[in-house]
Amino acid sequence: MPTFDIVVVGSGGGPDETNLSAYLLKPHEAAWDDGILALEAGSAQGALAELLRRDPLLFKSHNDPTSRTYSASEIYSFVRCFLITHPHLDHISGLVLSAGSFTGPRKRIYAIKETLNDLESVFSDRIWPNLASWSEDDEEYKLLYSLLLTDNKYKTIFPDVSVRTILLNHGRNETGQYGSVAFFIRHDVHGREFLFFGDVEPDSVAAQPLTITVWRAAAPKIPQTLSAIFIECSWPSGRSDDMLFGHLSPEHLVDELVALAVEVVNFRRGEQSGVRARPVRKKRKRNPVSHSELVGALDGLRVFVMHCKDDLSSVSDKSMRDIIVSQVRALVEEKKLGADIIAVKQGMHIGI
Repeated sequence: MPTFDIVVVGSGGGPDETNLSAYLLKPHEAAWDDGILALEAGSAQGALAELLRRDPLLFKSHNDPTSRTYSASEIYSFVRCFLITHPHLDHISGLVLSAGSFTGPRKRIYAIKETLNDLESVFSDRIWPNLASWSEDDEEYKLLYSLLLTDNKYKTIFPDVSVRTILLNHGRNETGQYGSVAFFIRHDVHGREFLFFGDVEPDSVAAQPLTITVWRAAAPKIPQTLSAIFIECSWPSGRSDDMLFGHLSPEHLVDELVALAVEVVNFRRGEQSGVRARPVRKKRKRNPVSHSELVGALDGLRVFVMHCKDDLSSVSDKSMRDIIVSQVRALVEEKKLGADIIAVKQGMHIGI
């Protein structure tokens, strides 16, 4: 049985403004009107209204015999908090544009300090009205900035749901390295979790590799307690490193999955030898992982590929998302890693 239900309000990385990163999440056993966690908010009520016109039962709960339908406004009134990886417009524009029309209980925005500071510059009565605040005592209609720390701890952000936040690279800007984050999202009762990436630069390109930290945290959990990863792949194969702009291509994504598989193999080696049962104060030199050891290392893991950038000039029947995902799948199959590669599409209802 799934632990979480996710509805994909938007999965693209631009330039189609109707389909930008936005996911609505709830514990599987709960009803949608019990409360929703919004993961990213590039698209929001407008995109959801169109999805509901196509599929009025998109938010049908497994335990709801009435097949109740909802409006987009009702669904967003159930949102209790937003979880934002970084403040680029394709991840926050729906939140900003809808902020003045949200109903229901006051909603928190969870993010790291840099992201919250950038959002504050948007809600400044210049770019957009001041519809968010740091103060619990401020007006109820305002969103509430809520800080996440990258301290390797899980923070409860929703009933029975907590998140661990790890920094990522997302390219460079005029001030230096630009950051994003990955979230480990855990159901505290069942102990199961999934991993959700913001936009991410390949470790092989970054000045200081950070994604390896995520893989080392994930490896001991795969696939028993962590069997799903949502990760971007913005560009198709063949794009040069200097044109990635802090994103992944199929070759780089599969290199990252190989890095994860290596960490999984190393963890399992330690388990078998009993090394993990003893405290280790010095970094232990590890033997290289052979190709044969990587075969099937990611069995039981589903990798959901998202944030593919649309080619609106193409007249082909095949979308850029389908091209990118087929390229990723072919490379994973070639290396026999064992992961199941799945395209994330707007309007999907996913069980994790």
